[in-house]
Amino acid sequence: MIPTITRGDAMIDVDTLPACPVETTLTLISDKWKILIVRDLLTGTKRFSELRRSIGHISQKVLTSNLRQMEADGLVHRKVYPEVPPR
Repeated sequence: MIPTITRGDAMIDVDTLPACPVETTLTLISDKWKILIVRDLLTGTKRFSELRRSIGHISQKVLTSNLRQMEADGLVHRKVYPEVPPR
């Protein structure tokens, strides 16, 4: 079985990713929203609402979709806290 990375609806074969780490990174975060998400997460863990507010004019649907893609690509880790209200 060939290792793959999910990118939206498409699957990327790990073998077809560029050998250059910079080019691989650009392939995985080439979307403008993903770059802003990474920028805002560099300072530490954020709640979904904090992330949405700090990015600006991004819809909930687009942010959710991008975070799911980034999680599937191994770029971010989602942690759910068993608290009310959610952390």
